[in-house]
Amino acid sequence: MPPATALLLLSLLFSPSISFPFDTAYHIDCGSSTTTTDKFNTTWLSDRYFTAGSNGLVSEPLLFQSFHEKTLRYFPISSGKKNCYIFPELPSGRYYLRTFTVYDNYDGKSHSPSFDLSVEGTLVFSWRSPWEEDISRYGAYSDLIFFTSDGDADVCFYSIATDPPVIGSLELIQIDPASYDPVLTGNDSSILVNYGRLTCGSGQWGPGFSNDTDVFGRAWQSDAKFRSANSIGIKSVTAVRNVINTDTSPNYFPAKLYDSAVTLTGKGNLEYELPVDAKLDYLVWLHFAEIDVSVNQKGKRVFDVIINDENVTRIDIFKEVGGFAAYSYHYVAKNLSSTPLIVKLVPVIGSPLLCGLENYAIVPADVMTVPEQASAMQALKESLRVPERMGWNGDPCAPTNWDAWEGVTCHPNKDESALVIFQIDLGSQGLKGYISDKIDLLTNLVSLNLSSNSLGGTLPAGLGQNSLKKLDLSNNLISGSIPDSLTSSNLQLVLLNGNKLEGQVPEELYSVGVHGGAIDLSGNKGLCGVPSLPDCPMFWKNGGLSNGGKIAVGVSCGVLFLFVAVIIYICIRRRRNDYDFGLPQELMSLAAKRNKYQRQKSLMALEMESQHAKGFIPSYN
Repeated sequence: MPPATALLLLSLLFSPSISFPFDTAYHIDCGSSTTTTDKFNTTWLSDRYFTAGSNGLVSEPLLFQSFHEKTLRYFPISSGKKNCYIFPELPSGRYYLRTFTVYDNYDGKSHSPSFDLSVEGTLVFSWRSPWEEDISRYGAYSDLIFFTSDGDADVCFYSIATDPPVIGSLELIQIDPASYDPVLTGNDSSILVNYGRLTCGSGQWGPGFSNDTDVFGRAWQSDAKFRSANSIGIKSVTAVRNVINTDTSPNYFPAKLYDSAVTLTGKGNLEYELPVDAKLDYLVWLHFAEIDVSVNQKGKRVFDVIINDENVTRIDIFKEVGGFAAYSYHYVAKNLSSTPLIVKLVPVIGSPLLCGLENYAIVPADVMTVPEQASAMQALKESLRVPERMGWNGDPCAPTNWDAWEGVTCHPNKDESALVIFQIDLGSQGLKGYISDKIDLLTNLVSLNLSSNSLGGTLPAGLGQNSLKKLDLSNNLISGSIPDSLTSSNLQLVLLNGNKLEGQVPEELYSVGVHGGAIDLSGNKGLCGVPSLPDCPMFWKNGGLSNGGKIAVGVSCGVLFLFVAVIIYICIRRRRNDYDFGLPQELMSLAAKRNKYQRQKSLMALEMESQHAKGFIPSYN
């Protein structure tokens, strides 16, 4: 068998077919009303999962090759300061998110907007006006890796001043949960934000740019502009045969990445300058494959990896995996105090060689609202019919860099592991719904003001039973009785005036005013039972029978039942006498009386017969 044929067969044997076990993926064409397929056979779904906003179109559509780059969604301030895309029903796990952001003067105002973007309650991207000219006109892709376990993913936009945030497209792809060393990078406690994903020795490729496959959806850009001026004598190398150990779990790095590399013709260093932000940790991932046929044994190419002047490892690719096999090394640079991040490959034997480089900021995940309280706030949003302009979208309290939902104040919980709802102030907001009974899940709520709206329904049974101190529901249309839960000793202010409440006021609630607090129940014609209000009818309380009334009714029913029982008993006794259903001794007495009567009747008959025979007719006068 010829050597070339043997090498080809060996390559095929060790090149696994790509079997990606995750099938959750969304490609959203923001602002589009139709579903399309691009030239790379990617299906782009029509716009969906957004909370508000309007459709837009770039001013120069001919500048863009793909249809999904020409449309956009923007969020005017009338939609509220915070708006979101919420991807529903997601399996728990790790996800890759890629955004395309473009302005291109779609609104004719020549003012690129300032806004922030968060993922699962953590601020990840900030756009500030004015944008760089190329980015503003042609747009830019950004991506990150995050973890979710609550069944959905919130991608939210926050307006700075009155600028409307914009978004061109969103891609969400589930990836291997073990990818990118989650133990080292914090697993679900951090987000990996891409600060550079470079391919060495080739041009840009990947989804949206070429037909080359990357199952994660990662795009790879040329390393050329990131090389330091200190790198002299750059030489590109191309693989003459397939590289093995690619497209394997958990990272599924594509074979295309290892088909090319850069090395040096001289004895200098191969050096890169990567843009970063200070005070963050960075995950640096280096990719190697010995694709130079002249290096056929260990010890022929050896070099050190130095990151920000720290020698982190020594690499001998052939020693680690042999020739034409993928190999990677990763390192976390801690708490950078300066920019940029410098990566050097310093030769020890021969020249260094590099196939690719990735750099991710490890962004700590922000604390979020306690899940039960977040659920309660969503229920309140629906029951109160909170208007769109208030921007009640996404997490009520997170990110902490932003204001919470309009009218909502949040505080950290005791161990500062989550956020809780502390105050709700929605007075005079035109609300027309009712108060959800899930409000009792807001166990840290201290102040609730829903005054001067048009709220109906009744007061929830659990309202006020926890930490509530101030309650103002005045001037609404709330009916029904005052629940016992409002007798909490924590209450210091209770304003229920101007409603349609009825029934007896609990004495404990009225005592709020007696003990230095303030209470106003006026304007409720049906309330009674405390000073300044009418007396309640006897046996009547809270629109129904009181406990005393219920007892009285019960006693009355008992007496009536007993009387009816006595009458029935007497009737039964009488019926038994009519049919001689008496006791044995009574039956014997009756029989004796009957025998005596029969004897007397016989004697009278004999006497009459005797007199008739003598011709004497007696007179019975």
